Amino acid sequence: MIPKRGIAAALAALALLGNAACKSDAGASAGVEANAARLTVTVQTKSGDRVFNVDVARTAAEQERGLMFRTGIPADGGMIFTPYPAEGGGPREASFWMKNTPSPLDIIFIRPDGTIASIADNTVPYSEEPVKSGEPVSAVLEINGGKAAELGIAPGDKVTW
Repeated sequence: MIPKRGIAAALAALALLGNAACKSDAGASAGVEANAARLTVTVQTKSGDRVFNVDVARTAAEQERGLMFRTGIPADGGMIFTPYPAEGGGPREASFWMKNTPSPLDIIFIRPDGTIASIADNTVPYSEEPVKSGEPVSAVLEINGGKAAELGIAPGDKVTW
């Protein structure tokens, strides 16, 4: 999953990065990035803490790549986009898409206070339809599709890392 940028930003990224929004298979390695930063993320639900060990997408380039081409995401795995957006400027509405993302994901949009604003559950693989947060957020957590409902993760739950 990658953040969907405006047309001008997408064209600039394409020109500079050789089609970064549609990254080629070169550099994608069996679904796991080499030297990826990892982080433990805890979601405090009504029925207890849910812990994930996720990759971190901090830079604009890492956020552009997201979980594209990855398969076999561990049950407790995923990716956190923090800070969102990477270029700074404070919280803002997030917009993601599933282009080149083969696995369904739950996309958890996190407010600046650490609470969950909304969850886009079981997003459609390869879809270019925008998935929006609906309000300004400062982080986004992606986990396996259906996992949020399975674990009782809901809007208002607190997320820490």
